[in-house]
Amino acid sequence: MTEAHEPNDIDGPHEGPIKTPKQLILAVFYAFVVPIFGIVLLVMFVTHDSRPAAGSDALGAAAVAERIQRVGRVEIRDASDLSSMKTGEQVFGAQCTACHSAGLLGSPKLGDAEAWGPRIKTGYEALLHSALVGKGQMSAQGGGEYNDTEIGRAVVYMANKAGANFAEPAMPAAAASGAAAATDAAAPTSAGTTAAVTAASAPKTEAMTAAPASPAPAPATAVAAATTTVTATTVAAATGAAPALYTQICSACHAQGVAGAPKFGDKVAWAPRIAQGIDALTASAIKGKGAMPPRGGSQASDAEIKTVVTYMVSAAK
Repeated sequence: MTEAHEPNDIDGPHEGPIKTPKQLILAVFYAFVVPIFGIVLLVMFVTHDSRPAAGSDALGAAAVAERIQRVGRVEIRDASDLSSMKTGEQVFGAQCTACHSAGLLGSPKLGDAEAWGPRIKTGYEALLHSALVGKGQMSAQGGGEYNDTEIGRAVVYMANKAGANFAEPAMPAAAASGAAAATDAAAPTSAGTTAAVTAASAPKTEAMTAAPASPAPAPATAVAAATTTVTATTVAAATGAAPALYTQICSACHAQGVAGAPKFGDKVAWAPRIAQGIDALTASAIKGKGAMPPRGGSQASDAEIKTVVTYMVSAAK
């Protein structure tokens, strides 16, 4: 005989917390609202520091224009204009502070007399040379776009902060003398041209009573004189006094034969290079070779580069 199975709690009906349609609607609503509300609060917390303060002009025209301005800028400066040159502090703040403020990559920290002491003892010229050609992790000229005088001012600024007493370098006299030479060279040409024009426009009283004479070649003579003057100046620059470009840029390496550069006047080192010819050497200087950057890191023209190459080749013959 089969026994009847008695019902127990397991077989009984089950009921959830949601018993009415209203409770179902509220559950669905809060299931969406609560997470969204939590996400909004989280985003506000994360972006709190970057949001503009109440009453600020972050959305003003000036602020928006500053944020969307172009990254690149073109700055044209006259090297002979002393007022356009940066001070040592300005160059430090724009270029050197990245490493020297915190003493990164082995660089001496600004104001650290102990770290700067041995370097100051080597003298200003040695420190300037290291800054121009690079040393250790520091690239040539500190990786910037400043001229030698501005780099020298930054060196003096940092060294003096650590106890040195270096005098701030002045603008090289080569630039001023070059401008004066250009003026002097132009003066005879202008005078000759003026004289030629005056002679050509003068009343020809003798032509009224005598036979016409062949015109004097005054303009041609003036042009020839000007050409002779320019040629003589170029030759003198190449074989006589050092060009300004060599003094300011090239001598940093070639004066001592640094970084594999042939030393100035070293006939043995220059012999195989001279065999290549002036044009080949000029092309190498323009494009850069080995540790030498293009144009020696300067903005010199092809003609100026060739003048310096000719000057160094002439000294090694």
